[in-house]
Amino acid sequence: MAADALMIDDAGGELRLTLAGRWTLDAVMAADSKLRALSTQTAARVIVDARGLTAIDSAGAWALRRKLGAFEQRGIEARLEGLSDAYRPILEKAYLPDPSAEITPPDANPLIVVFERAGRATMHGLEVARNLLGFLGLVLTWLAGAILQPRRIRFTAVIAQIERTGVNALPIVGLLCFLVGIVLAYMGALQLERFGAKQLTVNLVGVSVLREIGILLTAIIVAGRSGSAFAAQIGTMKVNQEVDALETLGLSAIEVLVLPRVIGLMIALPALTVFGDLMGLMGGAVVSIFLLDMTSAQFMTQLVGAVSIWDFSTGLIKAPVFALVIALVGCYDGLNVTGSAESVGQQTTKSVVESIFIVIVLDAAFAIAYAELGI
Repeated sequence: MAADALMIDDAGGELRLTLAGRWTLDAVMAADSKLRALSTQTAARVIVDARGLTAIDSAGAWALRRKLGAFEQRGIEARLEGLSDAYRPILEKAYLPDPSAEITPPDANPLIVVFERAGRATMHGLEVARNLLGFLGLVLTWLAGAILQPRRIRFTAVIAQIERTGVNALPIVGLLCFLVGIVLAYMGALQLERFGAKQLTVNLVGVSVLREIGILLTAIIVAGRSGSAFAAQIGTMKVNQEVDALETLGLSAIEVLVLPRVIGLMIALPALTVFGDLMGLMGGAVVSIFLLDMTSAQFMTQLVGAVSIWDFSTGLIKAPVFALVIALVGCYDGLNVTGSAESVGQQTTKSVVESIFIVIVLDAAFAIAYAELGI
């Protein structure tokens, strides 16, 4: 019976515990009151006789390890005798927490914590850069194959992506570029008026919008709008195991999901950039006409004399590169979704941050390269 599984004999300062029968959860529960009473008993030595055990489970092993450890902590010699070799493995694996171990780690040096976090962030950034470069090589390989064999390009999907990323983005891109053009012209006019050179506001707006503002603002809008959509769409497909289904059918996720988005965005972003440039210049024209008392003809004459074809081209050259980066980051993060709705949100947010960061870094690199080339 479970109640007879533990017998206690106190003789001459030696406490003998005799275990018999099945030392399992039921036996431990039945003997709980006896086990608790042992905490108040004193003895020079404790001997646990396990010769009569016929079975033992994890609960019984844990209770036995805990009680032996409690005696040892009180400075009482505790010895286990007669335990069958068949039961020793489960007793050795029974977890007994160390009461002397610290519950919480000691406070670390704040300076070390800062350097540790910086190091981890740096290593993570390098790992992401390495993975993105590998993904870029994979996509470019598939893209080269599609160019050599155009029938592999899914033109319906490409046109659909051009509509979603380009045509549907015209209102927001046009509005924001127009407003930024107004702000840029207004602030420029206020500063240049101090030097009696208000007419140079047109030069400022023209060069700034065509070389930097138009493409950079458009790329950031597209990264937040279309790049996040790529990550969310592909991530949701990953959660629903649609990507696995494609691969089971012998189709490549790169060819079916990534290439149409890359090609579509590389076509749509340059067109959006031209539209954004025009809307930015239009915003500058509104300020010049109403604030500087210029006519539209005077604005156009001043603008043509201020900018060149290179000012327009330097901004437009960046567009396909930025489009490739935005599409790659969005698709890469979407394919890295681990299988939960929370992961979709995390990867979508990550794609926006990474793509905007890379776009700004590349824009700075382009600016330095143009300056070195004298463009």
